[in-house]
Amino acid sequence: MDHPFKLPFHPQSKSQILTMLWNKLASLLAGPEEHVSSDEEIREAIAALLIHAAKIDGQEDESEREKRDVLLKQKFELSDEELSQLTSRAEALDAEAVDLYQFTSVLTRNFDQDERKAIVRMLWEIVLADGALTDYEANYMWRVAELLGVTTRDRIALRKAVERGL
Repeated sequence: MDHPFKLPFHPQSKSQILTMLWNKLASLLAGPEEHVSSDEEIREAIAALLIHAAKIDGQEDESEREKRDVLLKQKFELSDEELSQLTSRAEALDAEAVDLYQFTSVLTRNFDQDERKAIVRMLWEIVLADGALTDYEANYMWRVAELLGVTTRDRIALRKAVERGL
């Protein structure tokens, strides 16, 4: 009897085929291999998000730049020279970026929920540093928080906490 289709391989024993199928299923269920980011990748991702936040409204205010630098120096215990090098690299990455996912994905892979909320808080500190929140900044905060898996409720609570602290 002719089969309606041809197999792309020579038929093997049923146990070999089942083993191949089982291994393929197990690899699919395991998901992609976890990529472990270096400390430098994490620093650059955070710095790029902070840099982008400071200039999302079309003008990087001095208060936003100062706040960004203070936050980066505190978070990573950087010297002035290290800060300058990090911001230079992060500015280049931000300029080349086609989306925010390349930065937020590094953080979601490596940070737990509390650490990601801390990043959102840092971003609020920057966009609110000049005393005004533009529509561009509000939209940026929404997008980044969503990509980081921070809920709307937490994003708003973090904004209010930062506003109370100003």
